[in-house]
Amino acid sequence: MIELASLLSYALALAIAVAIPGPGITALVARTVTGGVRAGYAMWLGLALGDLVFLSFAVFGLALVASQFAAVFVVIKWFSIVYLCFLGWQFWRASHESITHSLDDSAVTDIRHDANTAVGGIVLSGLLVTLGNPKPIAFYLALLPLILDLEQVTFNTWAFVLVPLTVLVLFVIGSLFILAAASVRHLLASARAQQILHRVAAVAMVGAAFTMVVRN
Repeated sequence: MIELASLLSYALALAIAVAIPGPGITALVARTVTGGVRAGYAMWLGLALGDLVFLSFAVFGLALVASQFAAVFVVIKWFSIVYLCFLGWQFWRASHESITHSLDDSAVTDIRHDANTAVGGIVLSGLLVTLGNPKPIAFYLALLPLILDLEQVTFNTWAFVLVPLTVLVLFVIGSLFILAAASVRHLLASARAQQILHRVAAVAMVGAAFTMVVRN
């Protein structure tokens, strides 16, 4: 059984690693600013799933397997970079209108339908960003074994301790960024402000992609 002190050290190290701005946080904030809290948490879910993938790799001794299939992670990373650039292009060319613009019932229904169908794509984009981001790769596959004695981690410890703890830390840190971004979004509700927000989000997406290229 892992000692409480080790778990606290893991939680603190993970919180610091997540809070440091990187491609994941940049994408999270950009999605929240342009799509609201719902889109932000959809992106968070994808990012968190990616973290759990790497956590599982480390816990079950798959770091060696990952190193043997490094080419797969390289492909995922470059696909993520291209996808971020594509999102940036979409944000830059998006149409804009005031958030407070009145809508009839049919328009509201259409918007809700579009939001529901887009959630899966946002989750997938978050997952790809994490899988292609070198920061979580380094943390879970290189630094985690230095923080926890992985030989003491059983399946039950992974499932009922590490996974819930990881999700909790990611949720708390992610929520801070999502709620902060959502506050900014609602303060800037005009069509002109929306155009600026989308342009900023576009630059942020491309900047996140560039960061991933530089860290290659």
